[in-house]
Amino acid sequence: MNLKTAIPITEILEMRFLNHMERHKNIEWKDVKHRLEKNPGKYMILSEMKTTGGEPDIIGFDDLTLEYLFCDCSPESPKGRRSLCYDQEALINRKKNKPKGSVIDMVTTMGIELLTESQYRHLQDLGDFDLRSSSWIKTPASIRDLGGALFCDRRYDQVFMYHNGADSYYDARGFRGLLRI
Repeated sequence: MNLKTAIPITEILEMRFLNHMERHKNIEWKDVKHRLEKNPGKYMILSEMKTTGGEPDIIGFDDLTLEYLFCDCSPESPKGRRSLCYDQEALINRKKNKPKGSVIDMVTTMGIELLTESQYRHLQDLGDFDLRSSSWIKTPASIRDLGGALFCDRRYDQVFMYHNGADSYYDARGFRGLLRI
């Protein structure tokens, strides 16, 4: 890509914000932009979310922490974050056909949070996501300790939560992240 013709991340975020006002009612772009300008390191994280196919956009404001919530709003699970097992333990324990990495390692490296089930369901209230893919979600320790992990998708106009072995991975399963600013 020619850097002279590349669109700055701030312009991409603003265009997406304005094109999807249904995701962030009662939030003004000028306020979000001001918060981003006060936290310039967050641009790198948002750029990485974009580069891996996430299409980050504001999905709300946390009244307790006073933070804007950016989330991956790509129609399907981000393509650059698929074919991953759940965590490092699952990756180590997988004997054959190991994936390229794990969700938890990538989340940590990127500086984002893995969506909880309630955050995933909130995202689905804002649009139809994962109609042909699925996304890992934060798994409670009680399930993970038994070798499992959780993921969600949308089928038949319903949001479903499922389980799988944490060491499993699929071409159509990735993860969505959350960034607080």
